[in-house]
Amino acid sequence: MLKIFIFSVLLFATTLLNAQKTVPKPYGAIPTQRQMDWLSMERYCFLHFTVNTFTNREWGLGNEKEDVFNPTDFDADQIVSTVAKHGFKGVILTCKHHDGFCLWPSKYTEHSVKNSPWKNGKGDVVKEISAACKKYGIKFGIYLSPWDRNNPLYGKPQYITYYRNQLRELLTNYGDIFEVWLDGANGGSGYYGGANETREIDRKTYYDWKNTFAIIRKLQPKAVIFSDIGPDVRWCGNESGFVEDSCWATYTPHGPNGDQPGIGYTMAKEGETGTLNGESWIPAEVDVSIRPGWFYHPEEDNEVRSLKSLKEIYFKSVGNGACWNLNVPPDRTGKINAHDIKALDSLQDYLAKSFATNLLLGAKVTASETRGNIKKYAASNVLNDNKKLYWAVNDNTTTASLSFQLKASATFNCMEIKELISLGQRVRSFTKEIEKNGRWIPVYKGSTIGSQKLAKFDNVTASKVRIIFSNSLACPVIESVKLYKVL
Repeated sequence: MLKIFIFSVLLFATTLLNAQKTVPKPYGAIPTQRQMDWLSMERYCFLHFTVNTFTNREWGLGNEKEDVFNPTDFDADQIVSTVAKHGFKGVILTCKHHDGFCLWPSKYTEHSVKNSPWKNGKGDVVKEISAACKKYGIKFGIYLSPWDRNNPLYGKPQYITYYRNQLRELLTNYGDIFEVWLDGANGGSGYYGGANETREIDRKTYYDWKNTFAIIRKLQPKAVIFSDIGPDVRWCGNESGFVEDSCWATYTPHGPNGDQPGIGYTMAKEGETGTLNGESWIPAEVDVSIRPGWFYHPEEDNEVRSLKSLKEIYFKSVGNGACWNLNVPPDRTGKINAHDIKALDSLQDYLAKSFATNLLLGAKVTASETRGNIKKYAASNVLNDNKKLYWAVNDNTTTASLSFQLKASATFNCMEIKELISLGQRVRSFTKEIEKNGRWIPVYKGSTIGSQKLAKFDNVTASKVRIIFSNSLACPVIESVKLYKVL
């Protein structure tokens, strides 16, 4: 009996070891944990708020008086709770925009809330917003403009020290930061402490970004760094609310002339697509405003985006494997405006109803192939929400399929597919088909998938569905598949 027991244990151990050896190798650039945590957020909100809110400008000149900033009823709870209850997972606050005015009492400048009449100079917008984020269980991020049209040092080497000192204040005094947002607008005309002149800088070298990134890594190791060159998250290349259907999370940035890139010095269109077999994993963020402008302007109250527009952005951002950063600017009271809330209400109602029922629940799934014929990689794993389970095929297979038999015939128009991105982005193209009268009919042809693809098509009715993954860069590794009838 003992020999049988030992043999059984050895057999089990050998089988387990062999199964572990069959784990697909990562392909190409792969995400860090901070990037995967960020991608799981899917959507969050920008809060553009500063002196521009009160001067009715988009870009302040840098000569605005501190007493311009004076919200009549600032309410961080109202702002953050509005964001949270509408399903957004975080906020990014413009702690300092190009005008140089600081929404916290920075000890390195007088151009801040400490010299405004708001709360008699004792207020701190950054502190209140970050505290409200903690209260409502969403994440807090910061925007610190590299350009400063107020500071007399801008354009000189000493400014970099000033910028890093303010960055350290924000990274050490306000709790956990999920994203540091670096704008590509750098250099030009400004007040610059009274100089009122134009100061141009070399965007590729002036800021010494490598050493600034090191400060962020040390003080906030879980924070992703956003810019049009990454290193963690890239700009989508436009402010219109989309990335292309073919969107790679891998990315190799280039300068406008194919030369060395810099923040504010890239081929913007490359941000919309990423780079096939790019050097680094730098997925896209889609930043777009709910209004025509980035800051609140009362004349735009009747120009807030419609539900149709917000739906389109959702599918072209989150639905193409990017994260959506929707700007919702506080108004002059210091709250989210009622017109914006109405738009957010309609969006949240749409998403809640559209994605309430996964029509693949209870379906039977089969695959053209299963890796090593091991249950660990079974097709049924794609119907499980356990992120540690997935379907995979053998290494040399680059075209494979999944077939689903629904419990009953149903009408649907959207399929959600996710690759196991911890092993890289692999799928180059896929086709969604339904069976009708014994024949397979294509209803959607797509390209990349990555962290998520929401493949939306006209309403169809069927009980059998198939996805064909073709010409993949490496064997397909699929985490999950869901099916919906969206409104």
